[in-house]
Amino acid sequence: MKETEIKLICELIRNSRKSDRELAKAIGVSQPTVSRIRTRLEREGVIEYTGTANLRKLGFEIIAITFGNKKREQSPDGKVTKDKDVTAKNPNMIFVSTGMGLSSDMVAVSVHKTYSDYAEYMQEIRAEWAESITLTGSFLIALNSDNVLRPLSMRYIADCLESEIGAKT
Repeated sequence: MKETEIKLICELIRNSRKSDRELAKAIGVSQPTVSRIRTRLEREGVIEYTGTANLRKLGFEIIAITFGNKKREQSPDGKVTKDKDVTAKNPNMIFVSTGMGLSSDMVAVSVHKTYSDYAEYMQEIRAEWAESITLTGSFLIALNSDNVLRPLSMRYIADCLESEIGAKT
């Protein structure tokens, strides 16, 4: 990816409401260049727009990172259609994927207003996933703790991307 594209993405991560003129000034290119790059990146699905809210201020007390293992008796074609149905009907799940680590090959990240909400959620997904996934444990993060050293925000990705640009030059 070109340096100008990364700079534009970083600016949009920090504030997606900036106009193309403001973005052009921030990254040092013309407004038509920004418009052209932004349109292409949107079309390619590189950038998407969504609001980011403070979970704590919305009343969420817990982020749960739940680990599990796929059972090997899945369908021969490896499709996980039922598992996708479970994730679709659980709006608490904000991320689910296969992966590896901590003796697990899948992870789900979810948000909960209370511990009893989390406990109910776990009971439901254990029942729903019983045939295809064994849940191995969860790591719970209390959002109302004074021990949060860095709040959950995608803005830090912009800093990471820009530091990569600086390291290459």
